Amino acid sequence: MLQSLKLSNLILRLCLAAVFLWFGIDKFIHPNYWIDVWLPQSVVAISESIGLGSKEFMYLNGIIEVLIGVSLISTLLMRVFAPIGILILIGVMVFHGFNEILIRDLGLIGGLAALIFWPDRRFY
Repeated sequence: MLQSLKLSNLILRLCLAAVFLWFGIDKFIHPNYWIDVWLPQSVVAISESIGLGSKEFMYLNGIIEVLIGVSLISTLLMRVFAPIGILILIGVMVFHGFNEILIRDLGLIGGLAALIFWPDRRFY
């Protein structure tokens, strides 16, 4: 039982980390794609109102996603970064509305929430 709990936690963390690392790193490799295809004009307006250009906003988002991925792999500050990941995904859902992206993000939110409420390692 304890071994399967550890293994399922590891699998969940690594798979979620892969998603966040992939998208976070890709924002540095293809920032214009992310800006042109995925960044709503309302978000561009908000970021520009606080002094961030769309590329800087995308890089900041990439940094945060990479930190979430690293945190999930290392478990360092995971209970801090997992809620940040949930907030990012909720933001995507708010700005993109109901579509296939929302359904994907609900699954990711569920995985992050499971890690937040996972029993403390000292107890298994």
